[in-house]
Amino acid sequence: MVFLEQLRIHVGGLIRLKGELFWYGGRGWDGVHDRICLLMDSVLTYDGAPAAHTARGHAALRADDAEAACLLIDGRPHWVWIAPADLELL
Repeated sequence: MVFLEQLRIHVGGLIRLKGELFWYGGRGWDGVHDRICLLMDSVLTYDGAPAAHTARGHAALRADDAEAACLLIDGRPHWVWIAPADLELL
């Protein structure tokens, strides 16, 4: 099953990010590992400017193989570039 299809099946469910997030806008890496998030939406291409990326999400983005997911993080929705190895579906 394709990664995007797996994400779409789990919309409304919880995921665990295995590593930290790199936040754009000068914030950098946040140092939070094993963060639990609510998966709100996922898309293959995202025309906006995501707020952050995971370590492998950034590499996959450069290889044109990343998906954007809208995650509820600390009570606020954020679009994040992610890759399959960066998360666990709960």
